[in-house]
Amino acid sequence: MAFVTTFGFALLAAVLLSNLSARSPLSTSGIFLFAGLLAGPLVLDAERLGNDTVREVASVTLFAVLFADGQRAPLSRLRHEWADPTRALLIGMPLTFGVVAVLAHLVVGLDWTTSMLIGAILAPTDPVFAAALVGRDDVPARLRSLLNIESGLNDGLALPVVLILIGTLGGRVDESTSLGAVLIEVVLGLVLGVAAPIVGALLVRLPVLGVTTRAQAAGPLAVAILLFVLTDTVGANPYIAAFTAGITLASVSPRASESFAPVGELTSELAKNAALLAFGALVTPALLGDVGISGWIFAVLVLVIGRPIPVLISLVGSHRLARNERLSAAWFGPKGFASVVYGLLVLTSGIDSAEKVFALVAGTVIVSIALHSATDTPVAAMLHEEPTEEPITGAR
Repeated sequence: MAFVTTFGFALLAAVLLSNLSARSPLSTSGIFLFAGLLAGPLVLDAERLGNDTVREVASVTLFAVLFADGQRAPLSRLRHEWADPTRALLIGMPLTFGVVAVLAHLVVGLDWTTSMLIGAILAPTDPVFAAALVGRDDVPARLRSLLNIESGLNDGLALPVVLILIGTLGGRVDESTSLGAVLIEVVLGLVLGVAAPIVGALLVRLPVLGVTTRAQAAGPLAVAILLFVLTDTVGANPYIAAFTAGITLASVSPRASESFAPVGELTSELAKNAALLAFGALVTPALLGDVGISGWIFAVLVLVIGRPIPVLISLVGSHRLARNERLSAAWFGPKGFASVVYGLLVLTSGIDSAEKVFALVAGTVIVSIALHSATDTPVAAMLHEEPTEEPITGAR
C-alpha cells in the first residue's frame, strides 16, 4: 500500500506541475524518480520491494512501450524510413558498444570482459525517454522516425549480447546464455511478433465473430498481453517480439491500431511512471556510494562521448538529415529501462562484479534522465518546424 500511496502523490504532483514541466527542465520522469529516491528510505522498503519486482515492472513497461511504438511505424512507412535507422543500428550501435567498453576499462579500471558487458548494457537507447523528443510535433518527422525506430529495435538486439557475456563471466540467469539459444530467442521473437497480430486479425474477420467500435481498442491490448505471456512461456525475445508485433498490427489492422493509440499511450505512461518510482526506491545511498567518483565521470562520458561520436560517424553521408538534426540524434540517446532490466539480470546472475556493474548502470541511467529530461525542450526549440506529415511517435 505504501508504494501505491507514493505513486498516487507523485502522479498528483506530476499533474499539478505539468504546465511548469512543459516550460522548464522539470520533467514528469524526474518527478517520479525523485519520489522514489525520497520515499525509498522513508516509507518504501527497498529490500522488500526486491530486485526481481523492479525488474518485472521495468520489463513490462519496456514491452508496453515497444508495442505502442511499433504501431507508429507500419511497413508502408518503414519502406521510406529505413536508411538512417539502419545506419544507427548497424554502425552506430556497435561503435557505441565499443566506445563504452573502452571507457569502462580506462576510466573505471574493469577487466575487458566486464567492460564489454557494460558496453552491451548501455549501448541501447530507451524508447520511453526518447519519446520526450520523438513525441513532439515541432521536431522534424525524419528525425523522430530515426529515433523511434532505432530505440525500438536496439533494446532487443542488445539482449543476446548481454546474455552471452554474462555466461562468459560464469553467471547464470533465467534465460540460456549459449550463442545458439539466444539466436533462437531472437528468431522466436520475430516469428511470434509477426504471427500474433496476424492471427488476431484473421479471427476478427471470421463470419461468426465481430467487433464493435467500442471494443475495438481492446483487441490490440489482448494481443499484447497474450504475446507477453507467450514469449515468457517459450523463451522468445520479448522486446523484439513487442516492437515487431506493433509494426505488424499497424500494417494488417490499421483501424484497430488507431483505436488502440490513446489506450496504449496512457498505459505506457502509467507503467513508465510506476517503474521509475520502483527504480528510484531501489537506488539507495549505499548504491550511489558504490558508483564512486570514477563511476560518475564514466557516466557523464558515456553520454557526451559514448553515443554522440558513434552516431555522428554512422550518419556521415546521410542526405535526409540536416546538420542540426544529426547533432540532435547524436545527443538524444537516453539510457533507461532496457539498461535497468539488463543491469538487474547481472545483479542476480552471481558474477563477481555484479554489484559494481549495476551501480555503474544505475548511475548512468540517473545522469541520463537528468540531462536528457532537461534538454528535450531546448533541442526541440532548436529544431522547431511546422509539422508537414504524420509523425512516428512513441508513448509520452
